[in-house]
Amino acid sequence: MFFDRPDSGEGAILVHIDFPEGADREDPREFEELVRSAGGAPLALIKGSRTAPQPRTFVGKGKLEEIRQAVEYCEAELVLFNHALSPSQERNIEQELQCRVLDRTGLILDIFAQRARTHEGKLQVELAQLQHQSTRLIRGWTHLERQKGGIGLRGPGETQLESDRRLLRDRIKLIHKRLAKVNSQREQGRRARKRSATPTVSLVGYTNAGKSTLFNAMTEAEVYAADQLFATLDPTLRRLAVDGLGEVVLVDTVGFIRHLPHKLVEAFKATLQETSEANLLLHVIDAADDERQLNMEQVEIVLDEINALDRPTLQVFNKIDLMPEHGPRIDRDETGKPWRVWVSAQQGLGLDLLKQSIGECLSTTQFEGTIELTHADGQLRALLYSNNAVQAEHIDDSGNIHLDVRLEQADFQKILSRAGVAPDRYIPQEKEFWQE
Repeated sequence: MFFDRPDSGEGAILVHIDFPEGADREDPREFEELVRSAGGAPLALIKGSRTAPQPRTFVGKGKLEEIRQAVEYCEAELVLFNHALSPSQERNIEQELQCRVLDRTGLILDIFAQRARTHEGKLQVELAQLQHQSTRLIRGWTHLERQKGGIGLRGPGETQLESDRRLLRDRIKLIHKRLAKVNSQREQGRRARKRSATPTVSLVGYTNAGKSTLFNAMTEAEVYAADQLFATLDPTLRRLAVDGLGEVVLVDTVGFIRHLPHKLVEAFKATLQETSEANLLLHVIDAADDERQLNMEQVEIVLDEINALDRPTLQVFNKIDLMPEHGPRIDRDETGKPWRVWVSAQQGLGLDLLKQSIGECLSTTQFEGTIELTHADGQLRALLYSNNAVQAEHIDDSGNIHLDVRLEQADFQKILSRAGVAPDRYIPQEKEFWQE
């Protein structure tokens, strides 16, 4: 299957091999989108099937010859495999084909490198790239032998390869140190939002599901949004007003993909922590995608990796403008709680229903109401104030203190425990507005 060669972009031969691994298989259509997102030009797609990868070259001799012929015929500049290759397999295939070879992980890393805009994003991508390249250094120095002995031939005591590895380790150590500082700054921001009892809502989902478009539509922000994989890398936070709840912080995050390289998950831990500590996850799903169920499962796998699978989640079925049979609506469970909302971020359909559902979901995780304290509850009052949970205070004619409080249920229970107050003593009441 050949494609017309475009005027620009790196011409690439794509290789996809089917293995008997069921749901773990890769998608060749998604692979083509990844290549285009990286700025490549797919020239030919070579398909095949095997029971297991060939240890030395991943594919057999016949398939390798087919790839070589396609490279020569199309004058391709590189060969891209829709699979993870070992360093030795990459090296052996390059020797056979006499052109650059890149696996799926290397391709995704290249896309991330192009998309990163902020200092933190660039550091995270560089860290993932260095960790990936650290096992592939030998490929770049095959023309250098170990330094020889003898007069005039003695070197600094290490080969070029060893020198590069040492420099690489130093650079990785420096990036880790800088990312730790960034993580500390993010942690301060999270603590400040927690003290102010401001809930955090994080957008998660498969890449190109429409998260950034939804984020822009809800917050009137101008985050870069495009119909391409991994359009967003750097997290963006904006405040969003929700009726009956006040302001929440909405977070736009990097999209997930099946078999997201583990090195990327590790490198983006500081960014993904916004998701693992969010009060509510909005799982944005491309409802018009034939693979939506599989994509949802892949997102859950990554959420499990970052310990965010247990967070309260609201499904957002996006792109209903491509599904004329579906209109904006809220799907509720047997208790009446929203669990799925049908919207179109592009057309602005159902956004009011989404805000309503966010308010309903967050109200079940928050304590909000008026509580009455006596003079013996001084410690409880101090703790509530120290956590910025008090919205208003009034003392009645009897000398009792009435506080309007708002904070997370879990935090409220911890405060009651620290103050030695029975957890069932306070039941949220309707707020009262006191007149001076």
